[in-house]
Amino acid sequence: MKKRNRLLAIVFMVITHGSMAQITQLELASGLKKTDFTSFSLRELSPNAKFSVGTLAFFQKYHQEESLMFDEAGVHSTIYWNINQAISIGPGLYYNSVAGFSQRLSILYAIKSQHFVLTAIPTIAHVEQTGLINGELFLQMQLTLPIKEDWQILLSAQTLTNWEKLSQHTRSFQQLRFGADKQATQFGLAIDFDQYGDSPVTRTSLGVFVRKIFLNNK
Repeated sequence: MKKRNRLLAIVFMVITHGSMAQITQLELASGLKKTDFTSFSLRELSPNAKFSVGTLAFFQKYHQEESLMFDEAGVHSTIYWNINQAISIGPGLYYNSVAGFSQRLSILYAIKSQHFVLTAIPTIAHVEQTGLINGELFLQMQLTLPIKEDWQILLSAQTLTNWEKLSQHTRSFQQLRFGADKQATQFGLAIDFDQYGDSPVTRTSLGVFVRKIFLNNK
């Protein structure tokens, strides 16, 4: 089964820029082999910011005929309960053009400082198409190094792995980003490694990315 939980990656960006922020984010990554577009928004549901809702839409398109079977699109909405600055938990409903609907429960744990963030998100998902319970683990690291005024060097790495019935591999990826950050605009080199299926088929993509983050702190 082909699967991608990009919401976890974007939630990481929300943590990086402040968990109490209301945020809209647009990202485009493209190379010779594939193009990805992602849109995400996060809004508070309560005045004390204890609850928030996130909505994700994404589209992935491969450019080579032998990889077109891996094209996908998805929409994901999640309600979060922010227990404290480090831990959040919440249910989500995810629709994927290949895998169909799934209901999910995730725990988000993050360690952060001014220029470094490490995030771990274990997830349990019920997939309606198969009726099975899947397990998933997402990890991400981001490091920024100030160089002058509003400019920073950006280095990030993220990985996800999804297992059907907690025992059979369905989907994994590793994504590397290296570039620059200037006033919530990030851009640079993108390298993706994608694995599909129980006997993993691997696709590698090299390209560039640009990400714009709009923050509205209340």
